[in-house]
Amino acid sequence: MTPLIELHNVTVQREERVALDGVTLSIAQGEHAAIIGPNGSGKSTLIKLISRELYPVLKEQPWSMRILGEERWRLFDLRNQLGIVSNDWMQMCTCAFSAHEIVLSGFFGSVGVWPYHEVTPAMEEKTREVMDLLEISHLAERNTVELSSGEARRILVARALVHDPRALILDEPSNSLDLHATHELREVLRKLAARGITILMVTHHLPDIIPEMRRVVLIRDGRVYRDGAKEEILNSATLSGLFGIPVEVIERGGYYHVL
Repeated sequence: MTPLIELHNVTVQREERVALDGVTLSIAQGEHAAIIGPNGSGKSTLIKLISRELYPVLKEQPWSMRILGEERWRLFDLRNQLGIVSNDWMQMCTCAFSAHEIVLSGFFGSVGVWPYHEVTPAMEEKTREVMDLLEISHLAERNTVELSSGEARRILVARALVHDPRALILDEPSNSLDLHATHELREVLRKLAARGITILMVTHHLPDIIPEMRRVVLIRDGRVYRDGAKEEILNSATLSGLFGIPVEVIERGGYYHVL
């Protein structure tokens, strides 16, 4: 099967700083993976690269970037294939629209539904279906500015799912969530993984890595530091090297924690 993402020797520069430096990485369709690294390591840059918010630096050495086997994408078409859930979208979608309208707006790549949008019965049905799946139908008529952070995050996940994307791409999904909301989000992600939706997550919180995620990629200083099976990567010695401080890692009930 064509890989979801294929990067070979890709470099990304943000202003004067090299944010990703010669990264080579391949993620298969159907593979659930977590990307971990310190602040400023290049994690969020990688997500913006995949979502085409940032582009590689052109250079003399051979390099390539493919998503689902294609080097070129129309942005709207790409976002139908990859459901993006990020803090940037979280801020944009917390506004004077109902939760139902925010989810429905995923069909148009907009924030909210506007008079010039042609909403079909099939779109309405799919919106209700996804909200039922994520158990947020009771929020449909609520204004998003009135929602808790956990509720708003699930609305954003629903918005990303209306197109039945090949993968769900999450950037620091548990930021600003309390313990209960974090638990609910993880249960939602486990349900989606069981339905066959590829999940690629950027995080620096080990408990965000649900048991279904079998692969972990560590990034430091814009480069891949380690890449492999979760059981081989999430250990005290490796994470101490990654973050530059002594840490102790334990596993409990399929989740990993740092002490």
